[in-house]
Amino acid sequence: MTGLRVLAVDDEQPALEDLAYLLRADPRIGEVATARDGASALKLLDRAMAEGRPVEAVFLDIRMRGLDGVVLGRLLAQFARPPRVVFVTAYEEHAVDAFEIKAEDYLLKPVRPERLAEAIRRVCAGVPDAPGALEDPARPAPDAETIPVELAGVTRFVASSDVRYVEAQGDYARLHTATGSHLVRIPLAALEERWAAAGFIRVHRSHLVAVKHIDELHIDSGRCTVRIGDTEIPVSRRHTRELRDLLVRRARKGRDS
Repeated sequence: MTGLRVLAVDDEQPALEDLAYLLRADPRIGEVATARDGASALKLLDRAMAEGRPVEAVFLDIRMRGLDGVVLGRLLAQFARPPRVVFVTAYEEHAVDAFEIKAEDYLLKPVRPERLAEAIRRVCAGVPDAPGALEDPARPAPDAETIPVELAGVTRFVASSDVRYVEAQGDYARLHTATGSHLVRIPLAALEERWAAAGFIRVHRSHLVAVKHIDELHIDSGRCTVRIGDTEIPVSRRHTRELRDLLVRRARKGRDS
């Protein structure tokens, strides 16, 4: 593969030209098409698919006339082979929408070249045979997902691979990493479903844990807990056997390998 085929969508011509220029400057990008609105973007995507040259990533503004970026992103997610979506916007408040659509990244205007480069790395991680997909060993694994969090008024993205455990707080969830915690407006049940493939397991009605970060499992008088770092987390009776069997299988697999 010589480079990613991407589409840039923005209803403001200067912003569209700037984004297309930055994309073409990245050696991992092969072709850059542009569209000024959502309807034109859909037509271009359909034509590229019919020609056997599907677009692999869409860099998409949110607030546009007619079909806005969030609606377009949801339509793209329903494609048989959906392109990777990166939102490029001047507004922070749509970050949760980006997470729900499973966008690869969420860039704020004006776009900085280093942030665009990181977004392209994330796209490459999910596209088979993408250029540069294996060049950065520190990049999150393809099954890792990022989630937007607010920190001092700035939107940041936390990789699921960095989360040690998640704690339910009403309709919100608190993500705990090695360096701190972040409150997000996402139910614990939604994260349980989304992150199961990334090694997260429900151990309690209020806790979801990353199995790889479990340091110890304690069972005493029928009461089960796990220790992650300095934190002890309760394991409900209904989840104890499942968790114990999972840890035994992982330990056996480690010995056999």
